[in-house]
Amino acid sequence: MQIRHSRYGLLVSGLLAAAGPLTLASAAMAQDSVNIYSYREPGLIDPLLKAFTAKTGVKTNVVFASAGLNERLAAEGVNSPADLLFTVDVGRLSEAKDAGLTQPVTAADLVAAVPASFRDPDSHWFGLTMRSRVIYASKERVKQDKITYEELADPKWKGKICSRSGQHVYNTSLLATIIAHKGEAAAEAWAKGLRDNLARKPAGGDREQVRDVQAGLCDIAIGNTYYMAAMLKNPEQKAWADSVRIIFPNAADRGSHVNISGMALAKSAPNKANAIKLMQYLASEEGQRIYAQVNNEYPVSSKVAASEIVKSWGQLKPDALPLENISKFRKKASEIMDKVGFDKGPGGA
Repeated sequence: MQIRHSRYGLLVSGLLAAAGPLTLASAAMAQDSVNIYSYREPGLIDPLLKAFTAKTGVKTNVVFASAGLNERLAAEGVNSPADLLFTVDVGRLSEAKDAGLTQPVTAADLVAAVPASFRDPDSHWFGLTMRSRVIYASKERVKQDKITYEELADPKWKGKICSRSGQHVYNTSLLATIIAHKGEAAAEAWAKGLRDNLARKPAGGDREQVRDVQAGLCDIAIGNTYYMAAMLKNPEQKAWADSVRIIFPNAADRGSHVNISGMALAKSAPNKANAIKLMQYLASEEGQRIYAQVNNEYPVSSKVAASEIVKSWGQLKPDALPLENISKFRKKASEIMDKVGFDKGPGGA
């Protein structure tokens, strides 16, 4: 377990079991603070939390982990020090709500700031940013400028696609939308076709897929939009980004798959008033502007424009499929990925 302190609070990364239930115990009792369980990487939210603290004087304390936070909330029950849950997709938000781990927030300005399509009908969770799951195509080897998700299963791409694990939430969410649009049988056939077009066994994160396109191991990679900006800012990864261009799948028909980062108020939040203040701030025009400019994600607010770098990638036409379908079919998507042996690579063996 790695623990890092800052004047804005506590960041904990690693084994949650080792962290124990008392990690934020003292913080939970402190006035003018708010405690966050976050699936979002600290670096992506730190600029927003600093701006919030500077504006309000309310300090933030963050426990970060890539998995297990919903389970931790459930285990802690009414004794949990957590006020807010931040996630990288709608699925975990819906799971938290369904498990009774969240409570509704009816603050009028918050509800008004987040469009209905990006918040829970019962106001248990609220989207903050959008990201699209797109194609990173080699500038040298891929000449076409249009593609569909369905085409990724076409044998013409055999040995030319790189992807992270099929069990990662980004990919199970994408497959969930295929199920919603095409049905389970078609989705399974698609997963098999995509598996057999992989250049190697899935490994690494989205950026590593682009790295392997630049290295010539594959011609296209599947990844989220905001990783392009992250790579361009990183001197060691800029060459990866420069070797590819973004293609938005299904732009000519139903639109590209989008997911959200979002937030929910914990059921037993000990600092409820401060937590709601933070929720309101993150959904405000100021908060949305920071998200857009610092993280290069698409703001959910129609009043805030995307950053110039995001605009340079082209027009995003979001799939109009209700986000609830991601939650509804994600378990089945995970089962399909396992059934076809996606993570075993081509052939599934």
